[in-house]
Amino acid sequence: MTTESPRWFKSSYSSNGGNCIEVAANLAAARGIVPVRDSKVVDGPVVAVPVTAFAAFVAGVRGGTFDAV
Repeated sequence: MTTESPRWFKSSYSSNGGNCIEVAANLAAARGIVPVRDSKVVDGPVVAVPVTAFAAFVAGVRGGTFDAV
């Protein structure tokens, strides 16, 4: 059995400003999680977010749920 490694990427909206997160969406189908980490601390902790929660978060961002008033 082969264990797939996370393939980390940042959003193109991050503009390399330094305050970014990275996600490894390639593990979503196989493991049911989306790993998330701080792009500045690549050897730091990783939060394993369930796929359903990550999808709800992305839908909220796209829908303006988190927009500043």
